[in-house]
Amino acid sequence: MTSSLAIRETRGVLAALRPLGPFFCLYVTFGATLGFLAGGAPLILRARGLDLAEVGLLQLINLPVGLTFLWAALLDRVRLPFLGRRLGWIVAAQGSTVALLAVLSLGEHWPLAALLALAVAICACAATMDIALEALVVETVPPERRAFVASAKLCGASLGGILGVGVLVGSYDALGWKAAVLACAALDALCLVPILAYPEARRQGLGGVPERWSGSLARLRVLAGRIAALGAYFAAAYLIAGPNTLALLDLGVPLARVGALTGTVLPGVNLVMALVAGGLAARFGTVRLVAFGGLGVLAAGGLMAAASALRSQELAVTATVLNFVFGGFLGVPVFNMIYRWAQGPRPATDYALLFGAAFFAAMPLRVAAPALAGWAGWPVYFAATMPLYAAALAWLVLTIARTLRADRADAR
Repeated sequence: MTSSLAIRETRGVLAALRPLGPFFCLYVTFGATLGFLAGGAPLILRARGLDLAEVGLLQLINLPVGLTFLWAALLDRVRLPFLGRRLGWIVAAQGSTVALLAVLSLGEHWPLAALLALAVAICACAATMDIALEALVVETVPPERRAFVASAKLCGASLGGILGVGVLVGSYDALGWKAAVLACAALDALCLVPILAYPEARRQGLGGVPERWSGSLARLRVLAGRIAALGAYFAAAYLIAGPNTLALLDLGVPLARVGALTGTVLPGVNLVMALVAGGLAARFGTVRLVAFGGLGVLAAGGLMAAASALRSQELAVTATVLNFVFGGFLGVPVFNMIYRWAQGPRPATDYALLFGAAFFAAMPLRVAAPALAGWAGWPVYFAATMPLYAAALAWLVLTIARTLRADRADAR
């Protein structure tokens, strides 16, 4: 009797999770591709003596993620002549990523400029797939289920980071350039298959009624405040946490240990946090969860400043792991709010503006952060980032709270 009940419960859980599978698989490829292209290179080159300012320039590989708003309107206006409105773009973008990775596998000895240009093009294809997938979520997933999609997104991206950095980069000496790049391409092709069976047409409209706008200017006015809050938060979050691994290297932590933290511990923690954050948000509320995670990140930043001043490797590693943990609380509620804010008549464009434009606004600080740390020194740098992060966190929390109050008022 107990065994039969357990079997039925297991089947029920699997039935509930099955619709998330296609989203999870594509987010794995997003995390693996960007992790492979941009995750390991800064650490390896810094360990070889590359200047901090030059290391910061490698952030340009991620630039297309912040520029998707330039072509997102095309995804909303043009339907490709195969599959569904969103599925066509997902397949086209993912197929282009696989093809460009195959070309990249031939370029082990090509000039750095050519490799960088190709990496940026691959990132642009992956980012296009991402915004088409997010538009599919907004249009076909009911609002009450989107927190689970956000969990699947972050779980998939975290697992992809483990594969792209922890496995492919970690096994680079054994695999070599061509095999490592082709392995990433094969993963991207394989993980595209589940989404092909997704019933886009049947699920259209389940995403709820689009947010009303009185016109394009009104829409931009409302989105602008949300983009500004997200952009300030993304920039401040990177300033206080992004350069942690570079600081570890400068404190003398071995590259292998730093690589393990970046390629295994970080995505592993994010995976666990993504699994539990949806339930925590339902129990404690989005605002409380964001505030709790943000305060933890702030405390971890203070600990990192102290570790840098004391030249303590173990304290710095502890601060970095704590930052991973508390930062992990923030992913699901923040992306769930982005889905909510993108619930307009053009979700691909709205998502690209909310996430992409905010990411792009933070890009100058992402590039400049290592150089600022090199100029000021790590203790001063981390201490200076704390008030900036606190202000950005407060702004984001207030913006989220304002939206939730408006939703409650509309429900009445």
